Amino acid sequence: MLPKFKRILLKLSGEALLGDQRNGDPFNPQIIEQYAHDIKLVTDLGVQVAIVIGGGNIYRGMNEADSGIERAHGDYMGMLATVINAMAMQAMLEKIGVYTRLQSAINMEQVAEPYIRRKALRHLEKGRVVIFGAGTGNPYFTTDTAGSLRAIEMKADVILKGTRVDGVYTADPEKDPSATKFETISFQECITRNLKVMDMTAFTLCMENKLPIIVFDMNKPGNLLQVVQGSSVGTMVG
Repeated sequence: MLPKFKRILLKLSGEALLGDQRNGDPFNPQIIEQYAHDIKLVTDLGVQVAIVIGGGNIYRGMNEADSGIERAHGDYMGMLATVINAMAMQAMLEKIGVYTRLQSAINMEQVAEPYIRRKALRHLEKGRVVIFGAGTGNPYFTTDTAGSLRAIEMKADVILKGTRVDGVYTADPEKDPSATKFETISFQECITRNLKVMDMTAFTLCMENKLPIIVFDMNKPGNLLQVVQGSSVGTMVG
């Protein structure tokens, strides 16, 4: 099947890289390898792929009153965690023959290019996977917001939000067994129902720029390929 989308922004959570393991390691190598192979299947179709990864498996912003670390300082620590995750993903992709470029919103020349929009677009046009690290480079913004911003800047056709659940539900399916899944849902209905697809800043960016979001289970091998080919996987928000 031909791909439905020409250029995608894949948003991955840092926590997903843990898989089911709870041994103190920030990564499950099997999960990263599975993600890399799924991404390769998509690039082999000619789809241009940009990636934003969270950092929650290494560091999550904590309450300042509890940790003693002020919010802005903690957010910069989280940005560095996303670069570690991005480097891990880059290493695995290149191991299986996928050309990648890592661009960081915080300058660290030894490990990543600085984020330059025109350069990132050129990499995508040449078929390289571009991984964006360090969020937006600013505190008080989440990696969801970074994903929405980069997707708009890269003129992506869609944001693919890879999570541990297979779509958007009326309630948290892990807590409420009676929760039902939406096949499609509008931005406005998500707001009305107070469904947490992304944080509000990221969500508003997508809504204002008419950029659709597909929420799907990234941990099931082959799902990414099915989404890109237009199969009914996950939930389309738009």
